[in-house]
Amino acid sequence: MDWMLFIIFFAACCAAASTGAMFMPDQWYRDIDKPGWTPPDWVFPVTWTILYVAIAVAAARVAPLSENAYAMGFWALQMVLNALWSPVFFGLHKIKAGAIVVVCLWLAVLGAMVALWSLDTIAGILFVPYLIWVTIAASLNLTIWKLNPEEAAEAA
Repeated sequence: MDWMLFIIFFAACCAAASTGAMFMPDQWYRDIDKPGWTPPDWVFPVTWTILYVAIAVAAARVAPLSENAYAMGFWALQMVLNALWSPVFFGLHKIKAGAIVVVCLWLAVLGAMVALWSLDTIAGILFVPYLIWVTIAASLNLTIWKLNPEEAAEAA
């Protein structure tokens, strides 16, 4: 693996993570109804740190390969959507818009995982935990939408 590529891709992950640091759960989030299976707040930064390292490693493994256009395109798309979700959900308090972003993120992560896997099995495997985590996040966002219909309508 090219370590300079890893550093570049990890910097991109850190840029996406910065939106999560800028738009963290606030009083609005604490006050809305959430399912009992909502992970505790400390789980999110720990999980995301591990995932961002895996995401960067996957990209660094595939970037130098030929025929990587789809994999890198999906990689870039999922990073943009990843960076977008926190400002939409936590910053703007847009539950429905957050649900749309996270569903699009799920699709982009799936596309990236498949495209990465076709070029480098390890890179594809590194996206499996990410897809699982985004599945949990999407389920949580959609459940919050269902549990807070008035809040979702007001923030639309």
